[in-house]
Amino acid sequence: MKVLTMPWEKTFDTEDVVAHAIAVFWKKGYEATSIAELTKAMGINKGSLYNAFGSKKKLFMHALQQYDRNRTQRTLKKMDAMEAPLDAINGLFDHVINHNCSNPNNKGCLLVNTALELPHHDTDIQKMVTKSLDNLKDFFEQNIRRGQRDGSIPAHINPQTTAHVLRSLIVGLQVLSRGVSDPESFEPVKTQVLNTLRG
Repeated sequence: MKVLTMPWEKTFDTEDVVAHAIAVFWKKGYEATSIAELTKAMGINKGSLYNAFGSKKKLFMHALQQYDRNRTQRTLKKMDAMEAPLDAINGLFDHVINHNCSNPNNKGCLLVNTALELPHHDTDIQKMVTKSLDNLKDFFEQNIRRGQRDGSIPAHINPQTTAHVLRSLIVGLQVLSRGVSDPESFEPVKTQVLNTLRG
């Protein structure tokens, strides 16, 4: 865990201050977030922000990386650890549905929210978001292939095409859950997914 010290400011933990930046970006989006709002939330001054991160854009990139590492990738690893591939896929849908709908202040997923604004971002941010969403697709494809090897998923299921479809469903659930607080509203989606995978 990296700690930065500025000559005019006390030592601070970069992961901690980036976590506070994530909260602001997540709530307001990149464009609507001001430097003043970021420094207030992070508990540092403007000079420290620019010295530590270089710019608002670079801070946002740090925020996306940390969010992806601590939330998205950690969740996928947890699901991948399940012995049964169908349980891993079901577990991810349960996590997305229950986590998002159980939060009354649900803001969706920071990466998905950013994906919706990709035309307004430059290539660096587009690549980061695309890579994260590709990791989600890879998770589904790997577990479908794993299920085909153990016989729990029929051989006629196309792993790549189905993985694309499942990723799109997860992204759609993330977007729709921002305005829906009832997990049961999304249960038919998960049921249809599992029925399809079982053939």
